[in-house]
Amino acid sequence: MRTEKKYLVEEVGSHLDKSDYVFLTNFEKITVEETEELRSSLVEQGAEFHVVKNSILDVAAKERELPSLADWLAGPTAIVVGGNDPSAVAKALQAFFKAKSKNGVKVGVLGDKTLTEDDVKILADLPSIEVLKAQLLGLFNKPATNLVSVLNAVPTSVVNVLQARADQEEEN
Repeated sequence: MRTEKKYLVEEVGSHLDKSDYVFLTNFEKITVEETEELRSSLVEQGAEFHVVKNSILDVAAKERELPSLADWLAGPTAIVVGGNDPSAVAKALQAFFKAKSKNGVKVGVLGDKTLTEDDVKILADLPSIEVLKAQLLGLFNKPATNLVSVLNAVPTSVVNVLQARADQEEEN
C-alpha cells in the first residue's frame, strides 16, 4: 500500500477509534453551509463529521474488525463518530436530514452490531442518557418511598383513631 493511502487509513482509523459507534451518512447534495450547520449540531453532542473515501474507510474498518460496511460504501460517504451518547447523535442526524429533506444515514455500527437505517431511527427516538438516568433513579427511589408511606400509615391511623375518640368525648 502506498504511503499516502497508509496515512489516510491511519487517519480514518483514528476517527473510528474515538467512539464505540460510527454512522455512515450520505452527504450528496448538501451544501457547504448545511455541512457546517450539521457539524455545529454534532459538536454539541461531542461528535464529529468527516468526509471519507469509501475504499479507505473499508480498509480502516476491516483493520478494526468492524462488521462489513461494503454494502453501504457507494456514493459520497461521511462518517459521524465521537460523543458519549449515540442516541443523541442519531437524534441530531435525524433532525438535520429530516429538516433538509436530504438522504440521511446509510448505516450505523454500535459495538459489533450493524444498525440499519430503521435501527438508527429507533435509536434516535430513545430518550437521552440523562432522562434514562433520571428514570432509573426514580425506579430505585420508588420502593423506599412506598416503604416510608407504609411505615407512616400506622402512626397516622393511630393518631386519627385517637383524634376521633377525643372528638367523640367532647360531643358527649
